[in-house]
Amino acid sequence: MAPLLEVKDLTVRFYTQEGVVTAVDGLSYRIESGEKFGVVGESGAGKSVTALSVLRLIDSPGQIESGEILFKGEDLLEMSESEIRSIRGNEIAMIFQDAQTALNPVYSVGGQIAEAIEHHLDYTPEEARDRTIQLLDRVGIPEAEARFSDYPHEFSGGMQQRAIIAMALSCDPDLIVADEPTTALDVTIEAQILDELRELADEFDTAIQLITHDLGVIAEVCDRVMVMYAGKPVEKASVEELYYDPKHPYTVGLMSSIPRVGDGRDRLQTIPGTMPDLVELPSGCSFHPRCPFAEEQCTRTEPALTDVETGREATLDTEHAAACIEYTEGLSQGLTYSVEVDGPADDAVSQYVEGDSRE
Repeated sequence: MAPLLEVKDLTVRFYTQEGVVTAVDGLSYRIESGEKFGVVGESGAGKSVTALSVLRLIDSPGQIESGEILFKGEDLLEMSESEIRSIRGNEIAMIFQDAQTALNPVYSVGGQIAEAIEHHLDYTPEEARDRTIQLLDRVGIPEAEARFSDYPHEFSGGMQQRAIIAMALSCDPDLIVADEPTTALDVTIEAQILDELRELADEFDTAIQLITHDLGVIAEVCDRVMVMYAGKPVEKASVEELYYDPKHPYTVGLMSSIPRVGDGRDRLQTIPGTMPDLVELPSGCSFHPRCPFAEEQCTRTEPALTDVETGREATLDTEHAAACIEYTEGLSQGLTYSVEVDGPADDAVSQYVEGDSRE
């Protein structure tokens, strides 16, 4: 059976006055039906551009340069505008970062959800209203019938996000693309929303592509994860593999920077430097200017995503892959870091070995 979503060699560029920005460069991944797939990385890694590309929402000066986005075996990039509109919000739904801007302030919350149901499912207004009220109630909005006619400003931030989730689920989509769905929420509400999202995905048998910068969120929700850096994947693995046995220095750095209750360190560990300028990427491995394990060959050779077990170029079927020279040519001093595991995946701690940073 074909995967639900299969992205092959996707490249997206933005043509700006400063130069050509390659926001996504040769990206490939797949999502199976019902799977929860996470995409994680810093701001500027290309996560949101990847999400928008799936729904063909890249606007000028951006352009999808090449690649395929196969949904149920059909290439979304080859579809007409009317065909892709019939899929957006229906078979593929999206949860945007900021619920306040995703909801139209001049229409009632219930009316906006019901409109999508009428359009895609051909329901009568009465049927669409009933389904909307059921969904609002299911996502945890109290007195859903009474709040059907409320406007977005009458909802709290958490309630707005719940309404967006209800809207995403309204047409029984096969895939939900959730782009930083808890960005503007406090920690308590974030946990509630994530629990709700995971339970609803299971209940509706809906796959999720979850975009986030937070590895804790990935551990809470996802089955598999792809780590992105400067527009490219640098590691792909199951959540358990990634947390218990990370293979790329960038992944280790992300995990080391997570604050934890009871952490005995005096200072929070961070990754030195910032994401490189995508107009002028460094030669070789894009991460080498920030990597404590970088060697001279890292400045010359751009590593491909590699099966960490065999050293061969990774395929979409590879279970654990990383883009590091260590798994092909080998680094003279190797990768030296520790992984401390105590409990489930979201309690795993990876740390660079102190004093191992090298120029």
